[in-house]
Amino acid sequence: MKSYRKELWFEIPSRRGFVNITGEVDACLRASGISEGLCLVNAMHITASVFINDDEAGLHQDFERWLEQFAPHEPLNLYKHNNTGEDNGDGHLKRTIMGREVVVAITDGKLDFGPWEQIFYGEFDGRRRKRVLVKLIGE
Repeated sequence: MKSYRKELWFEIPSRRGFVNITGEVDACLRASGISEGLCLVNAMHITASVFINDDEAGLHQDFERWLEQFAPHEPLNLYKHNNTGEDNGDGHLKRTIMGREVVVAITDGKLDFGPWEQIFYGEFDGRRRKRVLVKLIGE
């Protein structure tokens, strides 16, 4: 069995954002030489997410609005976590809602997606470098 590991780095200039990382993950798959197996994509920060969905701008705006309803950034005193001097209590909750990681099957050397599926990095406390782990195992 083969194993491949790579870190992808992101620095989103705003507090929140979504980035389609399907191409970067696919490049990792091609570099790995794996044709059958599994691909794990994992946000390595507790205010960032990796998720699978459609690459449609209106949907991303819907996510932003929906997440802000569940965990608004302000008022900052809404979150006890912010008493530590941080201002990202909402980012932790948004990450929990959107998820930490995804696993995608690898079949015939390709990411085995359903229709319209893409992999996204979700940032909920940006303006600094954060990483995503891509781990592939298989043959």
